[in-house]
Amino acid sequence: MASNMDREMILADFQACTGIENIDEAITLLEQNNWDLVAAINGVIPQENGILQSDYGGETIPGPAFDPTSHPASAPAPSSSSAFRPVMPSRQIVERQPRMLDFRVEYRDRNVDVVLEDSCTVGEIKQILENELQIPVSKMLLKGWKTGDVEDSTVLKSLHLPKNNSLYVLTPDLPPPSSSSHAGALQESLNQNFMLIITHREVQREYNLNFSGSSTIQEVKRNVYDLTSIPVRHQLWEGWPASATDDSMCLAESGLSYPCHRLTVGRRSSPAQTREQSEEQSTDVHMVSDSDGDDFEDASEFGVDDGEVFGMASSALRKSPMMPENAENEGDALLQFTAEFSSRYGDCHPVFFIGSLEAAFQEAFYVKARDRKLLAIYLHHDESVLTNVFCSQMLCAESIVSYLSQNFITWAWDLTKDANRARFLTMCNRHFGSVVAQTIRTQKTDQFPLFLIIMGKRSSNEVLNVIQGNTTVDELMMRLMAAMEIFTAQQQEDIKDEDEREARENVKREQDEAYRLSLEADRAKREAHEREMAEQFRLEQIRKEQEEEREAIRLSLEQALPPEPKEENAEPVSKLRIRTPSGEFLERRFLASNKLQIVFDFVASKGFPWDEFKLLSTFPRRDVTQLDPNKSLLEVKLFPQETLFLEAKE
Repeated sequence: MASNMDREMILADFQACTGIENIDEAITLLEQNNWDLVAAINGVIPQENGILQSDYGGETIPGPAFDPTSHPASAPAPSSSSAFRPVMPSRQIVERQPRMLDFRVEYRDRNVDVVLEDSCTVGEIKQILENELQIPVSKMLLKGWKTGDVEDSTVLKSLHLPKNNSLYVLTPDLPPPSSSSHAGALQESLNQNFMLIITHREVQREYNLNFSGSSTIQEVKRNVYDLTSIPVRHQLWEGWPASATDDSMCLAESGLSYPCHRLTVGRRSSPAQTREQSEEQSTDVHMVSDSDGDDFEDASEFGVDDGEVFGMASSALRKSPMMPENAENEGDALLQFTAEFSSRYGDCHPVFFIGSLEAAFQEAFYVKARDRKLLAIYLHHDESVLTNVFCSQMLCAESIVSYLSQNFITWAWDLTKDANRARFLTMCNRHFGSVVAQTIRTQKTDQFPLFLIIMGKRSSNEVLNVIQGNTTVDELMMRLMAAMEIFTAQQQEDIKDEDEREARENVKREQDEAYRLSLEADRAKREAHEREMAEQFRLEQIRKEQEEEREAIRLSLEQALPPEPKEENAEPVSKLRIRTPSGEFLERRFLASNKLQIVFDFVASKGFPWDEFKLLSTFPRRDVTQLDPNKSLLEVKLFPQETLFLEAKE
């Protein structure tokens, strides 16, 4: 038996060899092996790691690792961090090597082999798989653990795994690949950046633009529109690959040369422009603004040639009016306006609200704060030279159309006819006040069209901006965005107030509901109590009536009984002794000639009706109530005396 000092040394050496820091666990393992150090170490560390080997054949050597008597009692106990290296003849204990674990990980049609030390964590396995499978760790579920799902921080040693393990990876958030090779190449192309060298043919200017592979051809054309002011529908391209047949196709799929591809863009000439170019190309148009006295920009600044301006203006005069005069219903007038606008300028235009101005207010302003929008009122005038330029180049620009549809309710009106103009001024005076109405009234024809940006407030509607027709796409977009910033700030305040108000209302509703439920519960409890009392009263009444009825029957039977004969009587007398269920006895004399029914009546007069109780004799045991009640006591052999007992019927 090892002494306490020897055990302390053995314990220290055992902890140093096995790395077990928990003293209680280490002592338990040593006690299980009778404080045999080598046996305890081999029990903890598998033999495959070669903990105890001979110098010649790697054969495991049984027995203790050293002789405790070789250590003097006064020798100091080694610290827990010291390595256990005793010198033994022809034998040695090899220092513990890290245990290696093999993992075969399956993912779809691939298998990955991972070899790690048992001191590593589950997260380190995932990091290796991320490099091998190109799957982010956040999208990866590692399954197949015998202990169930484990955390990434779990140390493999704590799972007590065998040397060889099989796991599998699930990626529920990633779509299954249609073709692994094609999908991999496409994914790589989507992550690449393409350099597009685009030459503007008319001005001989070159643009170097970087686009990601996930960008679409449509996005490229829109960016070129911002640079060259050539609308997408008027762009004439050279250099796109033959496979680029759809503007919604991404650049990675279009067949562009990587990393650099050259393209050329120019303006598509319209038939009317080609036909009239020779006779109108020298015409110079200047538009004057009465509001500020400055010259308007040349029409070419809007992306339209001078001849096209007059050609469009003159053709507009020959078309049907945008809106009928003196229309009774504003919705019908807006339907005709939308149809005529589409026929003149194409289907790419803002979505005009069909309905009255009041209905547009309801749609934009009188909804929840999160759903509110700005109201944009477009005022059209066919006689203004700016109208066709503004509609075709600004109002129908895809960027403007998209921005308006996302953030605005757009309502339109035609001021060409005097009656329609007067009608709108009346609506304007009613909704926005006389100042705004007077501002619109004083606008000259050539200052139209106008774009009014309206923001709804708690008590009134505020005109944030009045945009005249002499503008550019960029300026129009900037003014729309500036109005949107003001509106967003106000909307956030309204949302906060609305949330606080709804929170107060919810609390009040919850309190009211709780109070209502409390009243209903009290009322239900009271009604249930009243019903219970009423039922108890009814049952008590029935019981009393039944008792009274039973008592009346008992009394009548008692009165109808013949008198009890004396013991000394000329006629034979039968003496009956009847035991009740409570143990008491009823005794009475009857004439032997009396019918059995008289006995039944006697018993019933004592509170034991024969329809609820049966009368039994002892020897022989028989049910007397089953006998003929019209027979005499002598005939049923209840003479000269008999002991009976009462028993309740089931």
